[in-house]
Amino acid sequence: MSVIQVGLVDTTGELDIELVQAAAAALNIQVTRDLPQFWNVTATVQYLTNKAKIPVGVWPVRLVGSLPPGEGGFHLDKHNQPYAKVIGTPDDPSWTIDASHEILEMLVDPYGNRMQSSKAIAIDGKNIEDATGEFNYLVEACDPCEANNFSYAIQGIAVSDFITPHFYDPLATPGTRYSFSGAINAPRQILPGGYISYVDQETDEWQQILYLDPNAAPILKDLGPAAARSMREWIDNEMAKPELRKKVHHAMHSFKPRVVKDQRERRAKLDKIAARRAQLYGQ
Repeated sequence: MSVIQVGLVDTTGELDIELVQAAAAALNIQVTRDLPQFWNVTATVQYLTNKAKIPVGVWPVRLVGSLPPGEGGFHLDKHNQPYAKVIGTPDDPSWTIDASHEILEMLVDPYGNRMQSSKAIAIDGKNIEDATGEFNYLVEACDPCEANNFSYAIQGIAVSDFITPHFYDPLATPGTRYSFSGAINAPRQILPGGYISYVDQETDEWQQILYLDPNAAPILKDLGPAAARSMREWIDNEMAKPELRKKVHHAMHSFKPRVVKDQRERRAKLDKIAARRAQLYGQ
């Protein structure tokens, strides 16, 4: 299997270069150490210094200042190669979670059309329960657990949790991991701030269940028939529409994740250690 190369590049010129470099290193650990434990992926992540020169064969993840209305994070270029755009702002280091999210989903489903059949689910009051029948789920590795408070840290950098293939198991079994961090503890469970997209095979229509507010019931959204060549690109663009983007962004970021606070503190400690090591090696 060939190695997929992903490149992280700051197009804003405003982000802390050391943080972008540290994020690329942490994301490389995530895709070489954590992801292959559950998904058949061989990949690396590197920091790209020049936004105007993307090496041949590298799938870029561009850190941008903003995204136009209706433009999602995942795309395919005219050569059918994946790339992503992630909003990165200097005053909010949680962009590292979003970058992790996009990279993981690109690697698990490079062309945005991977589907997995499993038991149907339905909203029952404030809960999401198994239902009769089956759905074809779009395999989006981070959406069910995408809220920031379910992230975990690698070398002081906050990265996204992600589902395992067991997420689609018919029944829960003891000792099985349904997401890498263990935050998801049963098949097809959607955590607060997350969502899932699927085709109802009885109606042949796309639907979503969105669990945007932990204090309210989940929402069922009908999307109708899809026409885009990449289902994930189409879904991302639907989610990026202004009326929904604000709700999803609030759901993801309204939780005050301890890991993001710890990220700042740990990075400061690591910087001091690095400076001290440089002094010792210079003696």
